[in-house]
Amino acid sequence: MTLLCEWCGCKARAGKNTVYWELPDGSRAIKITSTPAIVCTACGMEYQTDIITKEIEDQLFLVDTKTIGKSLSYDELVGMPRLLKRNYFDFS
Repeated sequence: MTLLCEWCGCKARAGKNTVYWELPDGSRAIKITSTPAIVCTACGMEYQTDIITKEIEDQLFLVDTKTIGKSLSYDELVGMPRLLKRNYFDFS
């Protein structure tokens, strides 16, 4: 499957990067390392797909964020136990 950059339309590749995310309660931001990303070889843009963004948002909404330190990996985040089975407030 060929990936195309959503910014410039050139060839891109799957990669990983570090992102900073505000917690749902707005109390602080955390660093999430090794997050799946699209990396453009032409314009240099690195970004998360809508699917990954939704996964991060949902997981942060469903876990006990008080147990999260300043930094964790994407795999650690998605592996955290959820307080609810799914985001019942997502009507999309």
